[in-house]
Amino acid sequence: MTGPQMGRGGGRAFPSKMPKLDKKTFGRLMALIWSEHKVRLVVVVVSILASSLASVAGSVFLRILIDSYITPMAAQGGAASFKALIEALMKMALIYACGVIATYTYNRLMVTVSQRTLKSIRDTMFAHMQSLPIKYFDTREHGDLMSLYTNDTDTLRQMVTQSIPNFISSIVTVIAIFIAMVVTSWHLTLVVLLSLTSMLFITRGIARKSGQHFMAQQKAIGAANGYIEELVNAQKVVQTFTYEERAIERFAGLNDELFENAFNANRYANILMPIMGNISYIQYVVVAIVGGTLALSGLAPLTLGAIASFLQLSRTINMPINQMAQQLNAVAMALAGTRRIFDLLDAESEADSGHITLTHATRAEDGSLLPTCDSSTCVWAWHDEQKGTLTPLSGHVRLIDVDFGYSDEKLVLKDVSIDAQPGKKIALVGPTGAGKTTITNLINRFYDLADGKIRYDGININRIKKGELRRSLGVVLQDVHLFSDTVMENIRYGRLDATDDEVIEAAKMANADFFISHLPQGYQTELAASGNSLSQGQRQLISIARAIVANPPVLVLDEATSSIDTYTEAVVQQGMDALMAGRTVFVIAHRLSTIRNADTIMVLDDGTVIEAGTHEQLMERQGQYWRLYTGVFELE
Repeated sequence: MTGPQMGRGGGRAFPSKMPKLDKKTFGRLMALIWSEHKVRLVVVVVSILASSLASVAGSVFLRILIDSYITPMAAQGGAASFKALIEALMKMALIYACGVIATYTYNRLMVTVSQRTLKSIRDTMFAHMQSLPIKYFDTREHGDLMSLYTNDTDTLRQMVTQSIPNFISSIVTVIAIFIAMVVTSWHLTLVVLLSLTSMLFITRGIARKSGQHFMAQQKAIGAANGYIEELVNAQKVVQTFTYEERAIERFAGLNDELFENAFNANRYANILMPIMGNISYIQYVVVAIVGGTLALSGLAPLTLGAIASFLQLSRTINMPINQMAQQLNAVAMALAGTRRIFDLLDAESEADSGHITLTHATRAEDGSLLPTCDSSTCVWAWHDEQKGTLTPLSGHVRLIDVDFGYSDEKLVLKDVSIDAQPGKKIALVGPTGAGKTTITNLINRFYDLADGKIRYDGININRIKKGELRRSLGVVLQDVHLFSDTVMENIRYGRLDATDDEVIEAAKMANADFFISHLPQGYQTELAASGNSLSQGQRQLISIARAIVANPPVLVLDEATSSIDTYTEAVVQQGMDALMAGRTVFVIAHRLSTIRNADTIMVLDDGTVIEAGTHEQLMERQGQYWRLYTGVFELE
């Protein structure tokens, strides 16, 4: 099938065959549940046993009822007393009541167990996800990760709440019924076993066909859902390029595939129960004929009550056997999702061997740093926890002969060296894919180097704790992400302890205060997801304000003003210049007019620095930068 691949929101691909029971994953899940719910699970197992035995007791009691009460009373005629019969019925009613209570108990407890387990797993998943490296998210579909919290946890809930208890109940019921059948008549038990064998043989093929189509149906649902979400997010593009008819055609193809798979899956599933029902009716008739024949011929000591009881048992055993097959498939499918959850939990957290932290210190009269802080004399410093030394934070960043590739097959950066002196503005320009953003990713340690070194104030960044390193860097990206919260809190995200006045001052520096003040509730205006209620330029201004309030010694501006009009850019640039004063700044820009005042402009091409210098120096050389600036050819 042609068309776009599944993206965010799309489900995962399912295998074409029915999944096998993953014993390792099942054991791990049960160990997890048992560690938190020992008492509840013991009560659940006891309740399941009681419920199953109570259901079988009714069929066994039928023999006693007929042989010990009804038959003798029929012989006595009008002189018969109903007292003993009523007492027996009351006892049976009590047993059934105990069964009902037991069923309610284990169902209620399993809801508690499943919900608490899911809450614990979701909390653990989310917490662990925060510790994973950026590479983990770059190599996986967002929709695939989201399905862990939706589809996979939902199938896990159904398995814990329904499938496992029903499977255990079915096993206990089948064992109890089989024992009761053998005790009642081993002759008739052989007849039932032959019937069940033929039933399983016939339904096995049908169930396999149905299962395969159900798998394909789930895959088709994921594809359709993924395409719908993709089109919802791209409605402006769809309508701008009048793509509606083509979109309808593609969705119709996905929907047709879903229809075919769902139709075939339900066709096989719907004929399965009638076939099993008819076989059970045939079994019932055969058992009645054979039982009557054995009783009349005297070949087996069968009473009327025994035959009636056995007939009821033979009908009862079919349902739990069918449920066992269904629940086993449901458990196997749920374990596939559970394994994906465990794969996330087993994913290796981002390694961090750093031991140098960011702290406040006081500069003494002789220029040395003291590990104390007075609000009037506080300065940032790097604290080496192993040596106990303090190094002033100046923002001097050096890349020395750096090589890097996102995969082993291809290097993105090749022998790149950059010396960003404190307070200097370094501009990175070049065509798309030249490696500009990769450099900033390496400075943040989102990825580790293949070769070379990066030093921050003379310290190898591998020795700095990643959280402390990133706290000292302010980043403004081209793609702005705003949270579903107030404007105030979105800006405060840059520094969570910032006061309201500091947030407002940062917004003023970014020239965002004017439009924020004209929002319905000003800074307390609630933003929709990703700030869709704002223009792209307004979102960018909030992002810049967020970086300003963080007040970092080093700034990384990745196309920070790309979505702002020329007039606003000029005003914002004034605030940005004030912000950048005394700070080391890395600027990535395609709009070359914004980086003319950079102290050093570095031109990259295919991962290599091919030119470096000021704007005037590079223009005089009339090399690559001159061609980019004068428009001899445009950036890709």
